[in-house]
Amino acid sequence: MNDFFSKIKKHYEKHLPFVMYSKPNSRHIFGFLQQNDTLHTISNYKEKGFVFASFDEKQLILIPENQAEIITTEQEEIGFETIEIDDVSFDPAAKNQYEDLVAKGISAIKNDEFKKVVLSRSEKVDLAEFDFVGTFQHLIELYPTTLSYCFFHPKVGFWMGATPEQLLKANGNVFETTALAGTQKATSEKEILWEQKEKDEQQYVTDFIVKRLREVAASVNVTEPYSLRAGSIWHIKTDISGVLNDNSTLEEVIDTLHPTPAVCGLPKKKAKVFIIENENYDRTFYTGFLGELNSSFANNDISSDLFVNLRSMQIQENKAILYMGCGITKESIPEKEWEESVNKSMTMKRVLKIA
Repeated sequence: MNDFFSKIKKHYEKHLPFVMYSKPNSRHIFGFLQQNDTLHTISNYKEKGFVFASFDEKQLILIPENQAEIITTEQEEIGFETIEIDDVSFDPAAKNQYEDLVAKGISAIKNDEFKKVVLSRSEKVDLAEFDFVGTFQHLIELYPTTLSYCFFHPKVGFWMGATPEQLLKANGNVFETTALAGTQKATSEKEILWEQKEKDEQQYVTDFIVKRLREVAASVNVTEPYSLRAGSIWHIKTDISGVLNDNSTLEEVIDTLHPTPAVCGLPKKKAKVFIIENENYDRTFYTGFLGELNSSFANNDISSDLFVNLRSMQIQENKAILYMGCGITKESIPEKEWEESVNKSMTMKRVLKIA
């Protein structure tokens, strides 16, 4: 094991906070090792460091740059045996519960309560064994186009994930973000065909983000939608970029974007109320956001690089809690949404040794 990972392991054994992560399409791995177990939080987004925020933004955890040792390494070529799982054994009660939730969401959409809502579920799996360093390296190998991360704080918990969705990249007043929606399981077919339901869902997300950004930006540019593969799943993606108004703050822009329609719904406030009232569990950091905040260690200028916390899991002793959600529109079919959530659960199951 190289020095980087042995240092991380020793740090974890001391029960001290850390994060390690690798950005999309990069073999470079960064580590922030906080030198004490103090729980730092964000107050105005002017802080510098690595932020780990919950879906409801009630927990805005920070590993401060000035209180952490920052280490780096390159991901080495490692041959992993990926276990392809056919998830035939599932909990019928969980399936019924999720399909009922989706049906309730569809009914609310048909009653004009909102246009779209993203409904999620969690699933606990028992682990035969768990090595977080090996699991993290496996995530990077399997999902090179995502932000792969491993975050630990003794007062918050242990989280890992590989997320394909950028929330915001900001350098000065220049910004980039994405609209991501629609999901299909990858097959051997090279050509990916999207149904109208998926195209509509993605267009809702794009329209919402562009409309909101125009309130804080001097200019907004939008690409045509294109297909993006993240491991065994395809999404529709649109890139959005522009220049912020001189008086716009990072806090305003994050508040404008989070939670995006890709993890919450449209209109945002009504969808969020429905989620909190009906999902029957606390998402905590799933569909929150994470990443570099006002950081300058990686390059000479101060920039923020934030991602939505999708395809993630929480590790608790010998268990993993997996989180997955689906975008619901009036054309949704509950059973198909259940199948989509099962496909999404495979993202993490492929790197776990399940008991």
